[in-house]
Amino acid sequence: MKKANSLKDNVPLLEHRQNYPTNYQGASAQAIQHHYDAGNEFYQLWLDSTLTYSCALWDEHDSNDCLETAQLRKLDYYIEQARAKAVERVLEIGSGWGSMAKRLVEVHDVKQVTTLTLSQAQLDWIQSFNNPQIDIRLENWCDHCPPEPYDAIISVAAFEAFAKLGLSETEKIEAYRCFFEKCHQCLKAGRWMSLQTIIYENANVETFSKFMGEEIFPESDLPHLSEIAKATQGLFEIIVMRNDRQHYERTLKVWLKNLKENRSKAIELAGENLVSRYEKYLSFCAIGFYTGTMNLSRSIKQLNTAVL
Repeated sequence: MKKANSLKDNVPLLEHRQNYPTNYQGASAQAIQHHYDAGNEFYQLWLDSTLTYSCALWDEHDSNDCLETAQLRKLDYYIEQARAKAVERVLEIGSGWGSMAKRLVEVHDVKQVTTLTLSQAQLDWIQSFNNPQIDIRLENWCDHCPPEPYDAIISVAAFEAFAKLGLSETEKIEAYRCFFEKCHQCLKAGRWMSLQTIIYENANVETFSKFMGEEIFPESDLPHLSEIAKATQGLFEIIVMRNDRQHYERTLKVWLKNLKENRSKAIELAGENLVSRYEKYLSFCAIGFYTGTMNLSRSIKQLNTAVL
C-alpha cells in the first residue's frame, strides 16, 4: 500500500503553505492527508471506476441506476449549473481523484482546469493523467493567486474542511466568508460557481462532531445552511438550493456494500481497525441522511457584481 507523504515531506511543493492568512480557520494539510493515508487502492475497492468520492445524483425513477452513471450525472450537473461548458478557464477547489477535471476537459470542452488539493495521494493520481489541460496543484485555496479571473468555479465535497471543529458560529461564518471572498476575487464579473457540501440539520452536533472530527475527518466540521447564507451576503446571489439527502443515503449504502464485498482485500491494504472505522462511518452517515439529521446541499451561486 502506498501511503501519502507526510506534511513535512510535502513542504517544498506547498507554496505559501506556511503563510495562511490570519483568518484562515480550516483544516490543515496534515489533517486532510490523514483521511487519504489509506491509499488509492483502498478507495478503489468501494468507489466507482471514476473514483468520485462525493454524493452521486441518482435517477429517482430508476431503481437500477448504477453508481458510475449517477456520479457522471452529478459531474455534468455542476458543470452545467456553473455555466462552465466550453469556457476557457475553470477553477476546481477540492480535486478528489480528478473525475471533475477530466470531465471538464474531455467531455465539456473546457480549455484549462486548475484544480486544488491538499492530498499528495490525489495529486500523484491526477498527475498520472499526463493531461496538459489539467493544472493540478498541492495548494490551499486561500493561497491561490491566479493571473486572471476564472470563467467558473466548482467545489464539490471540500467545503466541510473549511472551518475547524470547535469554532463558534461567528468564527465559522467568518471562515466561510473568507472562502467566498476568495472565490469572488477569482471569478469574472457576472459568472457562476457551484458548490456541494454536507450540512447539519437536526443532528446532535456534539455526538456527530466527536466521531467524525476525531475518527474520520480531523479538524473539520460541517456548516449549517444559515452559516453559508450569511457568509455569501453581498458576494454571491444564491440562485438554486437543493437538499438531496436521500441521494447521499443511497450513495453511502452502495459504498458500504462495495466495501463489505471487498472486506478481506481492504484489510490486507489498510488493516482491520481502519476498515471497521470506515464501515461505522459509512453506516453512521447513511442513517444520518435517512433520518434528516444531516442534509446534502447542492447550491448554485452567481457573483454579485454590485459588491462594494
